[in-house]
Amino acid sequence: MYNIVYIPGDGIGPEVVNAAMRVVDATGVKCNWQEAQAGLGTFEATGDPLPEATLEAIRGADASIKGPTATASGVGFRSVNVALRQKLELYANFRPARSIPGIKSRYDDVDLIVIRENTEGLYSGLEHTVVPGVVESLRVISAKASERIAKFAFDTARRQGRKRVTCVHKANILKLSDGLFLDSCKKIAAEYSDIEFDDCIVDAAAMKLVIDPHQFDMLVMENLFGDILSDLTSGLVGGLGVTPSANVGDNAAVFEAVHGTAPDIAGKGLANPTALIQSAVLMLRFLGEKDAADRVDAAVRKVMAEGQAVTGDLGGSAGTTEYTDAVLAAM
Repeated sequence: MYNIVYIPGDGIGPEVVNAAMRVVDATGVKCNWQEAQAGLGTFEATGDPLPEATLEAIRGADASIKGPTATASGVGFRSVNVALRQKLELYANFRPARSIPGIKSRYDDVDLIVIRENTEGLYSGLEHTVVPGVVESLRVISAKASERIAKFAFDTARRQGRKRVTCVHKANILKLSDGLFLDSCKKIAAEYSDIEFDDCIVDAAAMKLVIDPHQFDMLVMENLFGDILSDLTSGLVGGLGVTPSANVGDNAAVFEAVHGTAPDIAGKGLANPTALIQSAVLMLRFLGEKDAADRVDAAVRKVMAEGQAVTGDLGGSAGTTEYTDAVLAAM
């Protein structure tokens, strides 16, 4: 029996979380589900977007699954997602991008993984006003965090049979910060002689991904670059609505959908739960339930390939429940 915390989130969050929980339960993997709160709705109700009780629940769980949460731009509280990663030391963001049959995109056989350092960079949130009209943001890069994320990338590559890890950086301009990140990756790469290593400047990497994503296998990078390029690679396979995400630390793991809260369709039963169901697949693999994960993944891909019970954003007319029922039937 696994103790799993679920965070409904905002907007369509409760609907897609419920769908993912139904699918996990249908695998036969026994889970004790514990609800916890975070997001804009929680802030409006309690004055705290990320209560300490939620953090404690995640720390005590085997894993956690989270729906999208809303954040006001420019005002109010900082992103719940960023706060979760920093307070729980979820230092590694794992974002696979794999082509799905039936999902039309420029390429048919993309299979990439973006590994993103989750706790430093500009998302450290160290900003201040120098003088009125001038704001300074500090971009923090440390050897400890850089080596830690590089080791996570190489360990993951070895475990998954990946052949090459590419460090994405801007060390030609940011010679100290990105220079440190690149040097840290090179240092760790020397410990993994069975895996190829190279590096690529971030703007060139973006161009190469669009021209031919098959040039890459696994990419590792700092926080902001990872935020941008992981969305880019998601776009290569159909968008954020079909791609999963995992945030992993030494003592906790949170699996989430990275798409928005879609308030315009919230509560209407129209949401596409694929991203969170696929995040649940990552969660099952994290827990060591490989067979269950493979069954869910195969069912999602079967439903997508058939195209008969997909949601409106994928060109179909099925609602959230109909789509989830189709995945369950395919299992």
